[in-house]
Amino acid sequence: MSINLKKGQRISLVKEAPGLKRVLLGLGWDVAESKGGILGLFSGQQDYDLDSSVLCLDAQGKLKNRSNLIYFGNLRHSSGAITHLGDNLTGAGEGDDEQIVVDLPQMPADFHKLIFVVNIYKSQQRNQDFSHVNNAFVRLVNLETNQEIAQYNLSGGSYDGMTGMIMAELYREGDDWQMQAVGEGIQVQGLQEIERMYS
Repeated sequence: MSINLKKGQRISLVKEAPGLKRVLLGLGWDVAESKGGILGLFSGQQDYDLDSSVLCLDAQGKLKNRSNLIYFGNLRHSSGAITHLGDNLTGAGEGDDEQIVVDLPQMPADFHKLIFVVNIYKSQQRNQDFSHVNNAFVRLVNLETNQEIAQYNLSGGSYDGMTGMIMAELYREGDDWQMQAVGEGIQVQGLQEIERMYS
């Protein structure tokens, strides 16, 4: 049975899914409707293009080099441990909008934390922020059994002016991996700025 996580809550993947090897992180969101219809359809505002990324950090919490940033321009880490399944340009449709597969046994030894973030593409040029993004969630699925381990739904709170979101973290705890629900809004102009936060 899937665990509904609250902000800041942590779970042990060893305890919740013994023998877990390959996990899928599904991220999803909806764009709020305006009086004239869906934003971007009648209001003259462009579609929201949200991009998910993974930053692979070392023991000091640093991104060593750009090859350890997995995003729409670098879909697969050279180790084979992390694969981004592609960019959804509008967030349309049910279920996950973007998916990332993590192969825990393939994880390089110097990766101690994975930060899962979502940011609005060209947010400044399009004057867009997370105040119009609803029902954002991240979920963790065991790919071998196709069972959902945990889900974190972002609800409440004000995200006015926020153009990025730190959704969740996976991090090492001895021989175990832990997941933490984060849900922290950030003000960034693009992925490069998120990259600099951890450099």
